[in-house]
Amino acid sequence: MKLLIVEDDTDSAAYLVKAFKEAGHVADHAADGLDGYALAREGDYDVLIIDRMLPKLDGLSLIHGLREQKVETPVLILSALGQVDDRVKGLRAGGDDYLPKPYAFSELLARAEVLARRRRTGPVEETRYRVADLELDRLSHTVARAGKPIELQPREFRLLEYLMKHAGQVVTRTMLLENVWDYHFDPQTNVIDVHLSRLRGKVDRGFDRPLIHTVRGAGYVVRDSAR
Repeated sequence: MKLLIVEDDTDSAAYLVKAFKEAGHVADHAADGLDGYALAREGDYDVLIIDRMLPKLDGLSLIHGLREQKVETPVLILSALGQVDDRVKGLRAGGDDYLPKPYAFSELLARAEVLARRRRTGPVEETRYRVADLELDRLSHTVARAGKPIELQPREFRLLEYLMKHAGQVVTRTMLLENVWDYHFDPQTNVIDVHLSRLRGKVDRGFDRPLIHTVRGAGYVVRDSAR
């Protein structure tokens, strides 16, 4: 891999450059956000490793600027800010992964290798699904319809996520059992019916048109019924 490390702590940066070199990779270093921005735009890197707290241009602004300029190099954010809200902000700014400090270099290396491999093999899976006015965000684990937040239980979220990932396609009972419940057999219970009923109540109730439909004898589908 060829990496760019944007880190203002010279000791940390020197350690990372040396560690990546020992692992068989090449790493350049930028000590502030502006230099990092220039190098990231000009250099052909496999992964960018960017600290959030940078002089001259902070990490999130740096990433946002790169994405606006259509620089799609995968970004791994390093930060001492490790709360959920901090990670969500980083990912929404255009980061592909977020690793709080302190961290083990072995984990950083593994995450960087995954990002580089994804870049070579194809696009990263969608993180946000939208059908009509219903939106699901996988990163922040939130759902909203017409801008109104919808509170879902973990299984309900997985169920809706799978249906929206296959929006417009009929999803069978077997597909749901295998991908949402991890069952590779039919337990002959009404677990799907119960969860779908609850999900419909939260997603469709109070709105002019339903988005979750039963296809008799086939399965279920999420689609905009107005189309």
